Amino acid sequence: MQRRRVSRIPWVKQRGSKGWVVLFEGRDAAGKGGVIKAITEPLNPRVCRVTALPAPSDRERTQWYFQRYVAHLPSAGEMVLFDRSWYNRAGVERVMGFCSDDEYREFLRACPEFERMLIRSGITLIKYWFSVSDEEQEKRFKERINTPIKRWKFSPMDLQSRSRWVEYSRAKDDMFTYTDTEDCPWFVVDADDKRRARLNCISHLLGKVPYEAIHYEPITLPPIKTEGYERPPLTSQHFVPDVTAALESDKHGQ
Repeated sequence: MQRRRVSRIPWVKQRGSKGWVVLFEGRDAAGKGGVIKAITEPLNPRVCRVTALPAPSDRERTQWYFQRYVAHLPSAGEMVLFDRSWYNRAGVERVMGFCSDDEYREFLRACPEFERMLIRSGITLIKYWFSVSDEEQEKRFKERINTPIKRWKFSPMDLQSRSRWVEYSRAKDDMFTYTDTEDCPWFVVDADDKRRARLNCISHLLGKVPYEAIHYEPITLPPIKTEGYERPPLTSQHFVPDVTAALESDKHGQ
């Protein structure tokens, strides 16, 4: 899996394809961030980047709804992973009342056509929905609350997502009714098991890449030429203290 992941995505850059857009949606704590991190970790951030937009500003609220997302679309040979996307309008904005009924209905009408426009332009668009059970979400929320290094992940909006579980379910089902199209279907990832979800999603994404072997020209590293220059002594520099020596000493002492 690691070799396939490292070799296939650079193919997108070398072949200069129009660009790839991958959307990651789902309930809070469904594991979207972990999958995105696993995909991007071995890749060049200049080729594959992550977009996670905050709440729109007052100015952005006056724009065409899709306008701020269009600004983040890829150029040829690039891949953009949206950690949540324009589907915020069909999810959290709908459930929490952050948009009007007219704005919501217009989104459902416009979204399929917007995505068809992207596809007709040559962009490859893939949409993943991470599905997690209420029992597993509760377990992950409690872990966030009780683990200091994860506490920052928990927000007041997470409490709302628990108390409005049914409303979010209805919003997701309505969204699928309008936007799970033949041109651009939703791919559902069973995310109760994080490890399996990551492997299954990455495998599916790689299967969408029409991969051909990349030929790299051989590279020979040139020798380092040091003649005519004497570097200053290391004692003139300020080094970060080496705490590993003390840790190793304590480990062996135990």
